[in-house]
Amino acid sequence: MGFIFRILKATTLCITLLTCLAISNIAFSKEGVLMKTKASWLSEVKGWSPIGDPLLYNPKTIFQYMDGAAELYLAFNIRELTTIRFEKPDKPSIIVEMYEMASSEDAYGVFAFEQQDPDAAIGQGSEFGGGLLRFWKGRTFVTIFGEEPGQDIEAAILILGRRIADTIPETGNPPRILRYLPDTALSFSKKDAWFLRSHIHLNQRFFIARANILMLAPDVDAVLARYEIENGRVHSLLVCYPSSDKAKTALASFKNAYMPDAGTFSSVKTENGKWTSIDRTNNFVIVVFDAPDEFFAQSLIRATKDILIKEGL
Repeated sequence: MGFIFRILKATTLCITLLTCLAISNIAFSKEGVLMKTKASWLSEVKGWSPIGDPLLYNPKTIFQYMDGAAELYLAFNIRELTTIRFEKPDKPSIIVEMYEMASSEDAYGVFAFEQQDPDAAIGQGSEFGGGLLRFWKGRTFVTIFGEEPGQDIEAAILILGRRIADTIPETGNPPRILRYLPDTALSFSKKDAWFLRSHIHLNQRFFIARANILMLAPDVDAVLARYEIENGRVHSLLVCYPSSDKAKTALASFKNAYMPDAGTFSSVKTENGKWTSIDRTNNFVIVVFDAPDEFFAQSLIRATKDILIKEGL
């Protein structure tokens, strides 16, 4: 995320927040995240002080605070969003957003989906760059940003972030499905991996189809991995469904839509001259995209299945 984009994002969100302050039907709830982690950080930090009461949003009202960006949080099962603004005379404002998700896996998913800046050593995973701090801890995902960058405001943001992290009592774990990706056993390395629950966000990382042909949903865990090879990239998608029947249905849906010419086979050479392969084991579906040949694709699938078998899955 570029420096100019961060400033524009922060400014837009601040304007949205100021607008929402005037909406009378958005009530502050004492049961919100901020009240559960009360007081120890809702105080002055390097001259910036909290202004007014925090605002609370739920999955139905979150669009009143943000527009299209809300889809990411809804896909990861948001429960509450609590926001508050800190001000200092003649200085840019600081905006705090605390997202309470349904699980620590969801909080991790929101954080990791757009992670790209250096670690700030806050919470269970964090990044800080361009005046924007993002971190997750337990079921909570937090963003803190200033309307404009600067050494003073960035120092205040980091202090505030550490205070908030210290008041979140629970911790959690990243999604277990991340552990089932082949890595060190291969002659090539896994470059990136994204935890997903929505086909929209899958398409943002690797476009498959406009329709949800793999039947991703809030109760489905998926991880997309990008592998770097000598002459390009290979993507592997591992999806865990609630049942083997749903996995069977998803596999059939994908084959009918994406590789109709494969027939009874599990691999097909696509228009770009590369190979796509798919397989299922119990309630898991594994798809490899853009492999240089069928043997490569099947080898990556077998390596994934070996891990699942070793895990008793």
